[in-house]
Amino acid sequence: MKFKAEIDIMPLKALLDPQGKAVTSSIHNMGFNGINNIRIGKHISLEVDAITLDEAKAQVDTACQKLLHNPVMEYFEYKLVEL
Repeated sequence: MKFKAEIDIMPLKALLDPQGKAVTSSIHNMGFNGINNIRIGKHISLEVDAITLDEAKAQVDTACQKLLHNPVMEYFEYKLVEL
Protein backbone atom coordinates (compact mmCIF):
# COMPACT_ATOMS: atom_id res chain seq x y z
CA MET A 1 0.00 0.00 0.00
CA LYS A 2 1.01 3.59 -0.47
CA PHE A 3 0.81 6.21 2.25
CA LYS A 4 1.41 9.94 2.25
CA ALA A 5 3.11 11.61 5.20
CA GLU A 6 2.84 15.34 5.90
CA ILE A 7 5.62 16.17 8.37
CA ASP A 8 6.01 19.43 10.29
CA ILE A 9 9.38 20.14 11.89
CA MET A 10 9.50 23.08 14.30
CA PRO A 11 12.00 24.61 16.71
CA LEU A 12 11.59 23.43 20.28
CA LYS A 13 9.26 25.77 22.16
CA ALA A 14 11.92 26.46 24.81
CA LEU A 15 14.40 27.75 22.20
CA LEU A 16 14.57 31.17 20.61
CA ASP A 17 13.49 31.21 16.97
CA PRO A 18 15.51 34.04 15.36
CA GLN A 19 13.77 33.65 11.99
CA GLY A 20 10.36 33.81 13.61
CA LYS A 21 11.40 36.83 15.68
CA ALA A 22 12.62 38.67 12.56
CA VAL A 23 9.40 37.93 10.68
CA THR A 24 7.30 38.99 13.68
CA SER A 25 9.17 42.30 13.80
CA SER A 26 8.77 42.85 10.06
CA ILE A 27 5.09 42.01 10.10
CA HIS A 28 4.55 44.52 12.93
CA ASN A 29 6.40 47.16 10.87
CA MET A 30 3.90 46.46 8.08
CA GLY A 31 1.04 47.29 10.42
CA PHE A 32 -0.11 43.77 11.33
CA ASN A 33 0.09 44.34 15.08
CA GLY A 34 -2.38 41.56 15.90
CA ILE A 35 -0.01 38.84 14.61
CA ASN A 36 2.47 37.60 17.22
CA ASN A 37 4.73 34.71 18.23
CA ILE A 38 5.59 33.59 14.70
CA ARG A 39 7.65 30.38 14.60
CA ILE A 40 9.36 29.28 11.38
CA GLY A 41 9.79 25.57 10.62
CA LYS A 42 9.88 23.07 7.78
CA HIS A 43 7.15 21.08 6.08
CA ILE A 44 8.04 17.84 4.32
CA SER A 45 5.67 15.76 2.23
CA LEU A 46 6.64 12.22 1.23
CA GLU A 47 5.15 8.93 0.08
CA VAL A 48 5.83 5.60 1.76
CA ASP A 49 5.35 2.10 0.35
CA ALA A 50 4.46 -0.22 3.23
CA ILE A 51 2.32 -3.26 3.90
CA THR A 52 0.54 -1.79 6.93
CA LEU A 53 -0.08 1.60 8.51
CA ASP A 54 2.11 0.61 11.47
CA GLU A 55 5.00 -0.21 9.13
CA ALA A 56 4.57 3.14 7.37
CA LYS A 57 4.58 4.94 10.75
CA ALA A 58 7.77 3.12 11.73
CA GLN A 59 9.48 4.20 8.50
CA VAL A 60 8.43 7.83 8.89
CA ASP A 61 9.47 7.88 12.57
CA THR A 62 12.88 6.45 11.72
CA ALA A 63 13.42 8.89 8.84
CA CYS A 64 12.49 11.83 11.05
CA GLN A 65 14.65 10.71 13.96
CA LYS A 66 17.72 9.77 11.91
CA LEU A 67 17.72 12.41 9.18
CA LEU A 68 14.92 14.93 8.89
CA HIS A 69 15.05 16.69 12.27
CA ASN A 70 17.66 17.73 14.80
CA PRO A 71 16.42 16.48 18.21
CA VAL A 72 18.59 19.03 20.05
CA MET A 73 16.76 21.96 18.44
CA GLU A 74 13.57 20.65 16.80
CA TYR A 75 10.55 18.44 17.29
CA PHE A 76 8.38 16.82 14.63
CA GLU A 77 4.75 15.86 14.12
CA TYR A 78 3.18 14.14 11.16
CA LYS A 79 -0.07 12.92 9.65
CA LEU A 80 -0.13 9.74 7.64
CA VAL A 81 -2.93 8.82 5.21
CA GLU A 82 -3.41 5.95 2.81
CA LEU A 83 -3.40 6.92 -0.86
